[in-house]
Amino acid sequence: MEIVPSVGDGRSRGNTPADSIFDHVLPNAVVAKSAELFAMGRKSSLWTLSFGLACCAIEMMSTHMSHHDLDRFGVVTWPSPRQADVMIVAGTVVKKMADPIKLLYEQMPDPKWVIAMGSCATNGGPYYRSYSVVMGVDHIIPVDVYVPGCPPRPEALMHGIMQLQEKISKDAKALGEAPEA
Repeated sequence: MEIVPSVGDGRSRGNTPADSIFDHVLPNAVVAKSAELFAMGRKSSLWTLSFGLACCAIEMMSTHMSHHDLDRFGVVTWPSPRQADVMIVAGTVVKKMADPIKLLYEQMPDPKWVIAMGSCATNGGPYYRSYSVVMGVDHIIPVDVYVPGCPPRPEALMHGIMQLQEKISKDAKALGEAPEA
C-alpha cells in the first residue's frame, strides 16, 4: 500500500505549475515602457464618478449590478471626484448643472476621462434646442467616449468602457513613439 504524502510535508507539488522557460532565460526581468505599464494598470482599475442626471442613470446603475457586473473590468464607482479618474455623465445636462459638472471635472486628478452616456448627454436628445438644455456635455468638458441610445442598454455602457480602455492603451503607445520627421 502506497502512502500519499500530505500537502504540508514539502514533498508534494500539489497544484504548482511547471517551471516556466522565462524563469531560466530571464529570471526576474521585465522589460516594458513605463507609459504602457502604467496604462495597463490604469485601464484595469478605473474609478468612476457616476453623474446620473436622468433616466440613463438607471441603466448605468444596472450595469454595476450582478447581472452585468462591471467589477470584472476593474471598474469601481467612487463618490468623490478627488480619487475618481472617469466621469460618466448619464442624462440630460441642463444649464443649471453645467457649472457643477465643470467643477467636479476640474477636481478630478489627471489623467481623467469622460464618458457621455445617452443621447441627452451627447447632443441634448429629445430636448434639443430647448432654452434650458446644454446641447451635449462636450460643450462644457472634453468627452472621450460617446455611448449612444435613449436610454442606452447596460451592454452599450460596457462597450463604451471597453472602448475607453482601448483608448488608454493606444494613447500610452502613441506617447512612447517618436514623432515622425
